[in-house]
Amino acid sequence: MPEEKMLNLRLFCKNVKLDDRTKDYIMKRIQKMEKFLNKSLEYEVEVSMDKKAKFYVEVMIKTPHKLYRATEISESVEGSTDMVVEELQKQITKDKSKLREIRERGARSLKKKIVISKDARF
Repeated sequence: MPEEKMLNLRLFCKNVKLDDRTKDYIMKRIQKMEKFLNKSLEYEVEVSMDKKAKFYVEVMIKTPHKLYRATEISESVEGSTDMVVEELQKQITKDKSKLREIRERGARSLKKKIVISKDARF
């Protein structure tokens, strides 16, 4: 059985009291972000309620080289959490594909600069 890694997650609640079921839901959704990230240092989740009874959810993920952040406002904590997680996944995959493209472009330019000797045997 694989050993589960403990998340370094801080949950802030302003003007709202969350029950255990909601806290577990948020933890489970945030824990799914681990498969998108190579190394994450810290997660911060802030849940608050405004005067119009809408939930505001903000999630920040600190990695060694980058900070990912997303916010969402909706009528339910679960809905806001889902939308925030989707936005973070988009940010992370976009960042990874950008890095991969830069790496490939560098490899292509190196291949162009390599000159093969006429005496080489293949």
